[in-house]
Amino acid sequence: MGRKVHPVGFRLKITHPWKARWFAKGTQYRDLLQQDIAIRSLLTGVAAKGGSPTFRKVTELRKQLAESVLTQRAGISGIEIERFPGKVKVTVQTAKPGVLIGRKGESVKKIRKALEELVGQKVDLDVKEIKSPDTDAHLIAVNIADQLTRRIAYRRAMQRAIQNAMRQGAEGVKIEVSGRLSGAEMARRVWMRDGRVPLQTLRADIDFSVTKAITAYGAIGVKVWVYKGEKLPQVEEDAKETKGVYVSK
Repeated sequence: MGRKVHPVGFRLKITHPWKARWFAKGTQYRDLLQQDIAIRSLLTGVAAKGGSPTFRKVTELRKQLAESVLTQRAGISGIEIERFPGKVKVTVQTAKPGVLIGRKGESVKKIRKALEELVGQKVDLDVKEIKSPDTDAHLIAVNIADQLTRRIAYRRAMQRAIQNAMRQGAEGVKIEVSGRLSGAEMARRVWMRDGRVPLQTLRADIDFSVTKAITAYGAIGVKVWVYKGEKLPQVEEDAKETKGVYVSK
């Protein structure tokens, strides 16, 4: 069988940064990793599996936020976590920042308070808007999964998503769905592609996401690849003048 590598993990530090940037020693690593999972669970609504007290706390905090924060409508695509002495910085990438921020910033204040209660430290919460949601792989996958749940034809949903992404400037899009499509007795895999999706080119900026749709006939997997063009790794150079010759530090 073919061996498949995750397109984003394959390109870490080339075209994609790490989603969590911190360092820990010993058993502290386990605790901070659980905190990261809990933070993402609180913001996205995806249940954190396990009997950890941190995960149980997430359920209680989500009940408090249920009325004021509709994270499903916010279109959250990515969450980046950075840790500093005495504080945690959380950056949320969303298609609808107004939903997260709320009227006069009320919702974002409640979210920050819940995060601080969860991690026990000061939290800097930064909300960034996704300028082109039609070319974001995660938002495309979630949108298709939502349509499949509402019994919209899978081919129609895939074609519409590809057309919207290409119209917004994507150089290539590939979408794959697998499962009991349209209620068929036998599960199968169907994929569509438009443009180029060079998975073996490391400098290719490829966004990837996978999710699933829960339908009356079972779960249907959805995978999305979006090629946004080539992107060279950014090398920071601090040049200094030395006898008329500039050399990198």
